[in-house]
Order: sequence, then structure tokens, then C-alpha cells
Amino acid sequence: MTTSAPGPAASRPGLAAPATVQRRRVTVRGVVQGVGFRPFLHSLATGLELTGHVTNTGDGVVAEVEGAPLAVARFCARIAEDAPPLAVVESVHDQEVPVAGGSGFLIFASDRDGPVRTLVSPDTATCGDCLRELADPADRRHRHPFITCTHCGPRFTIVTGLPYDRAHTTMAGFPMCPDCAREYADPGDRRFHAQPVACPSCGPRLRLMVAPAAPGLRPRHVVAPDPNDRSLGGPVAADPVREARELLSDGAILAVKGLGGYHLACDAGNKGAVALLRRRKSRGDKPFALMARDIGDIGHLVHLGAEERELLTGPARPIVLMRRRVPPADAPPRVPWPADGVAPGSPDLGVMLPYTPLHQLLLGLPGEEHTGPRLLVMTSGNVAGEPIVTDDGDALERLADLADAWLLHDRPIHVPCDDSVVRVCDGELLTLRRSRGHAPLPVTLPVPVRPALAVGGDLKNTFCLGRDRKAWLSAHIGDMDDLATQHAFARAEEQLEAITGVRPELLAADRHPGYRSARWAGHAAGGRPVVHVQHHHAHIASAMAEHGLDGGRPVIGVAFDGTGYGDDGAVWGGEFLLADYDGFHRFAHLAYVPLPGGDAAVRLPYRMALAHLRAAGIGWSGELPCTAACPEQELPLLRTQLERNLNCVPTSSMGRLFDAVASLAGVCHVAGYEAQAAIELEAAAVLADGGYGEPYAFGLRPACGGPAAAMTADPAPVLAAVAGDVRAGTPAPVVAARFHAAVAVLVRRVCALARERHGLRTAALTGGVFANAVLSSACAAGLRDDGFTVLRHHRIPPNDGGLALGQLVVAARAAGDTR
Repeated sequence: MTTSAPGPAASRPGLAAPATVQRRRVTVRGVVQGVGFRPFLHSLATGLELTGHVTNTGDGVVAEVEGAPLAVARFCARIAEDAPPLAVVESVHDQEVPVAGGSGFLIFASDRDGPVRTLVSPDTATCGDCLRELADPADRRHRHPFITCTHCGPRFTIVTGLPYDRAHTTMAGFPMCPDCAREYADPGDRRFHAQPVACPSCGPRLRLMVAPAAPGLRPRHVVAPDPNDRSLGGPVAADPVREARELLSDGAILAVKGLGGYHLACDAGNKGAVALLRRRKSRGDKPFALMARDIGDIGHLVHLGAEERELLTGPARPIVLMRRRVPPADAPPRVPWPADGVAPGSPDLGVMLPYTPLHQLLLGLPGEEHTGPRLLVMTSGNVAGEPIVTDDGDALERLADLADAWLLHDRPIHVPCDDSVVRVCDGELLTLRRSRGHAPLPVTLPVPVRPALAVGGDLKNTFCLGRDRKAWLSAHIGDMDDLATQHAFARAEEQLEAITGVRPELLAADRHPGYRSARWAGHAAGGRPVVHVQHHHAHIASAMAEHGLDGGRPVIGVAFDGTGYGDDGAVWGGEFLLADYDGFHRFAHLAYVPLPGGDAAVRLPYRMALAHLRAAGIGWSGELPCTAACPEQELPLLRTQLERNLNCVPTSSMGRLFDAVASLAGVCHVAGYEAQAAIELEAAAVLADGGYGEPYAFGLRPACGGPAAAMTADPAPVLAAVAGDVRAGTPAPVVAARFHAAVAVLVRRVCALARERHGLRTAALTGGVFANAVLSSACAAGLRDDGFTVLRHHRIPPNDGGLALGQLVVAARAAGDTR
């Protein structure tokens, strides 16, 4: 039964006197292992003068307490209220058991029998207590790069099995010294049963390795080992952190081992180092993330509000995207300012604060005279297109052409986990990548599902395991076009099954016949059913599930992205679907235009601009920027390709329309990374600062061709107006702002028509285009003014990183799951 407070003592005639001693077995489920829960219950029980015991099991934390009934009731009531900071208590159930007697309250070893139903904590940033010890010369863990306790440090990335004990983590190979063992065994100590506990005497060791011929660097006080030696043996630096700082100051690129994988780091203020890292990593113009020593180092760089401050300093420590400030001409030389090459063309800077003691040491402790850079570029340690590197041998080999030195250690990473990325939009959280600090916490589902696996999409892949009313989203996997990423997907799926206990009876995948994730599902199914879910239906279902809708009534789903396989074989992406979990009706969409050359058009926005102009009946005059950007010899070939419809799949993609307008306005003609044109068009719109006049206007053609037909939103009038403004010399920020406003007006018009015809009053904004804060804010504000309930993503990404959650719920319904 569920815990409840005892009623008044029985005192009326004919009722038995209340028991003087009671014993209850209490089962606590949630994130309750590896977070100091057993010592918490020990302290709670002894404070209430209760006897009994507590242990970890596959079902959660199980305690038996015995004593005065009122004290027992207080024990049960305070579990959820007073839980440790990293704990997430999902349920507390208790039942009466026979009185057993005894004295004291004991903590038993973990019980490994039974099904796994407990939850693993995410990795969390170093807590304040550990940071104080790290900076205290009198503490035995002073400057220890692996300081941790039950309230912070690695969890998810070091767990190899459950229950969560040291033997089931990558710390199993580090026997504790007597001092650490004493702390570990003391229920009153902050490190009681902290599985990663260690100190300089017994813990992992840090090592700096320098490439034998790192170009342009002065000689170091480090002897490089044999380049063929991939072990961590051999000579070490006396102070690896100090040497690493000096290397960074010299302009070196450093591979740094973090919680969930390697970063590549360099001095963010060194233009040459930033350019070198960008060139080595084939990064194009894709923005880099920054790591700052503390929040005081970034206030002059970005617009920092209370919400951003809370995200930056919280236990998850994600990368937070914030609107950048323009550097003043008279900025003092000592004020750190990132080089122009850190985030070219982006309206935002992505910033995070140190979340491991090693990061804190590298950037400098509070009050410490710091000789190294105060702002570091911190980007994923991988070759472009490959998953983040976690293995030390792989780091020395795969990052050999990228890094000049390696700051590494010998604590293994069991599962990769990249940094999470978030932003604040209209005062609310918008998650763009849900990974470190969040995975593998489950999402509560509004409807029950049978044990199932949804494999997501091929870009920004995450997968999802579900059972009953819980869904576990994986950490960010990456783009599935690389074989190494596919292997990483398979390993991560196996690990998540192990720690959740979910054994899928059903698989879900995208309908795209060429998706590698869908092929993996087909190969791995082994006779289990595979349900294929339409891409944009899954996006909308993801938003519905995040907001707790049971699917009893459809919503107006506005699904805008770059690419999604449509039911008619076209590339969809500008969709208005009336959807629930059971299915959808395509109410309206952007008019089709040819996608000349498929992926080539995605990389070359000028091609999309020319395709849209031709579809709109607008000539390719030489004064238009997109025409000028197209190589002269390519123009006649492209014209022929469009005329003959050669390799021209039709698309209704809103993402591709953003590309077209970006090129037509002269903002971006060649995309070096996904969504570059859209990001730079948003940056231009920000510069308009509201001063843009009237928005452009889409045409809206009624549906024709039967009840299944959809209305068509025609962008031709928008393209004509943009071309006219460009010819008239209208600044690009004004063009960009008018276009964003036009899309927002279109959303309001179509949703109003859907309400008028179908009585629906809830609109869900989803898909990667709604990572654009300018557009998301304008659409939400307009719809709310019109009386709609608006669903926007908060903790689940609107892009393909949230796709698997929608697939899971839709597939369960399609498979006839009515539990």
C-alpha cells in the first residue's frame, strides 16, 4: 500500500489498543542508488530511534524499520520530502511485516536478485563541498582531479551493471586506500558508499602526453613515450595540469578526457589556435562551445538572464546558448573575449561552466593566480561525422591529427555521453540536445506502452526504450551515416537495456526506406514486430507525450524541419497535421518545389533559391545574390536539371525554404554544417530588432482532389517580395525579419482554419526549425493571442533528437497496446 499517516489512537470502547511496536518494509523506487540514499535512511531511522536495515536491490532501495508506530509513520512520510539532492523519488510503498526485534539500524550489502526496476543517476557537476576541499591546501584531496562524493560526479558513464555498487562501475579496478575505505564505510560521512570515491593515494591518475612533433610549440618539461605505446604507462609530468595550461597558452590544441568522452580544447581568445582547430576538424563555420572559469567571465559576452544563470550553475551544467553581445571598441585588454572564429555568423554563443574537478583545475581555482586562458573552446573530441571518443587508445590514434597533446586518465568511460545543449526561449527551457546531466533519467508517459524500442532517425540520433508509463531516452548518439556511430548506437542500446531491465517486444522506426536506423531495427528485430512511423507524426506525438496528453483528442501539429519522408514519397517538412497517437490527417503543407540534386541542394542554399525562384516564375537575373553565387558553368546545368526534372525529388520543406531565402537575401550561399543558412538568417533577423515594417505574405490555396487533399501554402508571393526588396537594396536584416514574421502569420492563418473546420484548439510546434527562437517566439505569441493552447518542447528536443519518444508512443498504439 502507499504510505499514509496513522489515524488517531483507538480510544473508543470496543477497539483494541494501538500497537506499541510496529515493523514495516518500505520500497523506494526512482533514482535512489548512487546518490547517498542508504546513509540518508540510516540517519533518518536512527534520528527517530528506529531499528532495522536497508539495502539496494534491483527493485530500488528496500528498508525495514521497527519502532513506535508514530516514528515509523514519520520515517515513511519524510523519505520523499527530505531525499538527498541527486535523488528522484518516484514512489514510496510500505507494508506491515512481523516484528523482528533487534538493535541498531544496519546497512546491508546489495541484493542482486530480482528484476531491475531502479534508475541510474545522470552524471552531475562537482558539488560545492567538493570544490571547497579541492581548493583547500589542508585537505588531503587538495587539487585531486577526481574528487567526488555521493552528491556529485560520474554515475551513468561509469555504470556497468546493477545494483549500483563499486564492483559494477569502472572504478572496480581501483582498490580503496584505508582512508577512503573508512569514509566509504561510515554512514555519517558524505562519501558513504560513494562508488567513485578516491584520493591521490588510490584513485585514477592524471597524465599529460605530448605529440613528439607538435608544430609551433616550445619544448615542454614532458617526455613523450614511444608513439607506438598506447598504454598509460611510462613517464608522467610532475604537474600535468600546469603543463596543460602552458600548452594552451602557447596555442596548442589539447585533447581532454571528460566524464562522457574527450573534448578538444584551445584558447578561445587565440585566433590562430581557433582557426587551426577548425581546419583540423573540418568544422566549416559551425560554432564552437566555450567553457568559462566562472559566471563572472561571461556577462560581458552574452545577454545573461536569471534563467540562463540557473542553468549554467545547476548540477547538469549544459551548454547554454545565449544571445551574444557586440564587443566594445574600448574593451580592456585583460578582459577575455573569444576570437571571431569561435561562432561566425551565429546570433548566439554556447557557454558552459566547468563540471568536473579536472576542468576546474584547468581553468583555475577560486583565488588562485591563473596563468592559462580564462576562456576555452571545448568541442567534442571526434573526427567530423564520428562519435565522441571515449577510449584512451582510440584517443591517441583517432585524434592524432587533431590534437597536439592529451590530458587523460585511467578511469574508463563505459558509455559515451556528449554535452547537453539548451537555451531559454520566452523564459522557458528549450532543450536542443538531451545528453549529459539528463540521460538516463526517464520521461513519464501519459499512456502505458508495452516493452518497446524506438530507434529514432538518422540525424541527431537518440533512441528510446519504454515500458508501462516510462520512457528512457538515450544520450545523444549522432548522425548514423558513419559506421562507428552505428556501432556506438548498438553498444549504447545494449547498455541501456541492461540498466533499465527493458526487454523490447516491439521495435519502432522511421518510414524512410533508406534510414540506417530503420535498417538496424529490421536486422535486430529477430522476429519481433517493427512498426514504421511517419517522421512528422512522430515529432508531433513527441510534443504531445512531453506535455502529458493522452491522445484522446487530436492537436494541430505544426511540424517544420528540413527532411522527412512523406507518405507520397516526397520530402516533407512544412506540415500542418491534425494528429493524435492513432494517426494523422495532412491538413496543409508548403507547396512542393524540386530539390535539385538531393543532398547537394541541402549543402548549397543557392540551388534551393534558384529552384524556388523558378517554381515562382521569377527569372534568375544576375543582380540577385543567389544567381551571382552559382558558378557560371553550373547555371545552365541546373536549369536543364529543373526543366527535365532530373534527380529532382519534390519537397515541401520549411528548412529548405529558409535556405532559399537566406541565399536570395545574400546571407548564406554555401552551408558548411546543418542548418547554417537558417541560423545565419535568424542572426540577421535579430539585428532588425523589430524594425522591419509589414511581413511578407504566403498564398493559401484551398484543398482540391477529395477529402484526403490538403491546403497548400504557396511561397511564391514571399519569394517575389524578397526578390523585390533585394533589388531595391533593402538590408538583409529587414528581409530576414519580414520572412520570419511571414511564417508566423502563416501558422496563425492555417491554425485558425483548422479550428474553424475541426474545432481543435491546441497547436503543437515541433521539428528542427523550431529551434529558431525568433520564429518559435513569434508563432507562440500569435497563437496564444488567438486563443490557442500552444505546446512547445522544453525537456525533449524539437529536432530529431526527440523523434524516438514520438515513435515509441505511436508504435505502441499501432500495435494495439491498450494497457
